Amino acid sequence: MVASVLSLFRLSLGSARDLAPIVLVIAFFQLVILRQPLPDLASIAVGLVLVTLGLTLFVQGLEMGLFPLGESMAHGFARKGSAIWLLAFAFCLGFAATVAEPALIAVAGEAARAAAEGGLIAPAPETVESFAFGLRMTVAVAVGVALLIGIMRIVRGWPIHWLIIGGYVLVIAVTPLAPEEIVGVAYDSGGVTTGTITVPLITALGVGLAQMIKGRNPMIEGFGLIALASLTPILFVMAYGIFWTRFV
Repeated sequence: MVASVLSLFRLSLGSARDLAPIVLVIAFFQLVILRQPLPDLASIAVGLVLVTLGLTLFVQGLEMGLFPLGESMAHGFARKGSAIWLLAFAFCLGFAATVAEPALIAVAGEAARAAAEGGLIAPAPETVESFAFGLRMTVAVAVGVALLIGIMRIVRGWPIHWLIIGGYVLVIAVTPLAPEEIVGVAYDSGGVTTGTITVPLITALGVGLAQMIKGRNPMIEGFGLIALASLTPILFVMAYGIFWTRFV
């Protein structure tokens, strides 16, 4: 019990240290550049304490739950020896986690409204809602495909740099073909797919799988899944824009 309390206290100090640069930057520009007092200092102080506590509990939760869970599932799939089930799990994990990502829901809704205002789609509410839903599903499928490719890369030992280079060559090739209104959304979509729950679970899955495959270095082979998950949505969303303008 005492050890747990001490560990939590050390994590709290680490969280406070990590947040300190943000606090110092805000305080400097507010007090020195703008020369204005901080509004409602008591509420800000309470908020900072809550943020520090939340970050501490989040990090502790990752170490206790998500990282061991991801590694355990990777070990289980490796012992089972079924590549099909492993790939199916990777795709479903990427898809399910992305569909529920709050940032993606917000960006998809905003993109649909902007597309209606820009004339890419009809301004009818049903059309806007359908476009936003289709955008979310497209990004979710893209992340699922990215994890599928990433797991195959670990199993087969493919060099990651060739996948990344090839992917961005395709991105550059497809960009001129996509509607101008969708290009910016496509490039931004990769960043909103990697949530606070998805990233640690995916990383643990990759590292755990690399540990179980003979001849694989977890440091070399276990990482890189997030890069792929940020790349494929760009391609898929531009393809979605091309499909929508030509066939819908």
